[in-house]
Amino acid sequence: AVDIYQVQSAIDVGTGAGFPGIPLKIAFPHLKITLLDSLNKRINFLNEVVETLGLENVETCHGRAEDFGHRKEYREQYDLCTSTLSEYCVPFVKIGGQFVSYKSGNVDNELRESEKAIRILGGEIGKVCSFVLPETDFARTLVPIKKIKSTGKKYPRKAGTPSKEPLQ
Repeated sequence: AVDIYQVQSAIDVGTGAGFPGIPLKIAFPHLKITLLDSLNKRINFLNEVVETLGLENVETCHGRAEDFGHRKEYREQYDLCTSTLSEYCVPFVKIGGQFVSYKSGNVDNELRESEKAIRILGGEIGKVCSFVLPETDFARTLVPIKKIKSTGKKYPRKAGTPSKEPLQ
């Protein structure tokens, strides 16, 4: 489990409208948060949200995870990463940190199929937490992946490659 009070830095990859990055920052003001998204109009929106809410230590970045994941100032620099796809996210996490994947529905098959890939990327799956959102029928699962060794320099691969050629 992630002890959020021990986490100092987090990156929300493919943040969209800022979930969960903005709520994490509001709930845990000590966090230094990076919000990364490939659409500049989302980043412009997030800049306005950050300014309006008066949030400090929030960096917004316009770019792709597969590019930023190779940049020295972002690679293996974060205690926590949130998003969905391991290959794009594990490279951002420091050894000893965690990537938490937020998934919908049943993920049992996906977990079995991704175990080897996660090991290749330097991670190991922790205790998975499944739940139903209150007052809905929507199942969600949090998959914590602890970074236990450095990610190989060839990861993440270029855009589109992970979905066309999953790690096996």
